[in-house]
Amino acid sequence: MPSHLSPSASGRFCTRSGLLIIATIVGGILLQTCAQAQDRPAPLRALEKQGLVVVGTFPSPGGLTAWAGYMNQEPVALYATPDGKHVIVGTLVDGDGKDVNRSVLEKTVSAPMTDRVWGQLQNSHWVADGSDKAPRTVYVFTDLNCPYCNKLWSDARPWVDAGKVQLRHVIVGILTPTSPGKGAALLADKNPAATLAAYERAQLSAAAKSLASGHPRPLSDEGIKPLSAIPPTVQAQLDGNVKLMSNLGMRATPAVVWRDAKGVVQMRTGVPSQALSEIMGPR
Repeated sequence: MPSHLSPSASGRFCTRSGLLIIATIVGGILLQTCAQAQDRPAPLRALEKQGLVVVGTFPSPGGLTAWAGYMNQEPVALYATPDGKHVIVGTLVDGDGKDVNRSVLEKTVSAPMTDRVWGQLQNSHWVADGSDKAPRTVYVFTDLNCPYCNKLWSDARPWVDAGKVQLRHVIVGILTPTSPGKGAALLADKNPAATLAAYERAQLSAAAKSLASGHPRPLSDEGIKPLSAIPPTVQAQLDGNVKLMSNLGMRATPAVVWRDAKGVVQMRTGVPSQALSEIMGPR
């Protein structure tokens, strides 16, 4: 799986009255997309119900109709048989054993997948950290009990304080029994940005000692007290964030999503210090 389409597990972390064909150019590839799902082979429609996102057809050797899609941020090539009753999912190789469609597949799905993922993140429930005018935006799935999230918050200060990056903390409650209550308290706060900043700052010393000991402990409640009863609307926000995180294939915090110099979505679970310049850009 290419690195620009898949989450990385490196680093440290807390555990849609007729057929209408639309022709477009994606990554230099002529792409045809059926406007109606009913116009696609039945096996393809069945896979869509299982989470496959179909982008459209693309040119392929061998006389097969090739479809490009992705599932869980991984590009998938699908080849329809002539009778339209079956679809083969996999790799098409030539006489030398070379994957003849990998490059065109990646180019075909890259832009649509990036746009979809970025749009989902923009519509999630996040707390801004840094200037709205910052040239770079980085989304961080954050659990308020995660000491590694606190470390990332601290390590990102040079970029955030300089106005170069805005972190958008997508709040989740997955680590401890009090995580949902603390996340709900922040999302329901009248000034969540200020509250988050004060909370993270107050946790720095204890979190650093906890990590240095080799036995990371959840952050304290100093600065944010967990709600004992979470309002349904806020619970729905938390649930939506957790679902998005899971759909992106990310299982732990901090989980970071950003766009590289080519505008392609990159993902990483855990943020080692040597990866900061890649994610945040130059200081």
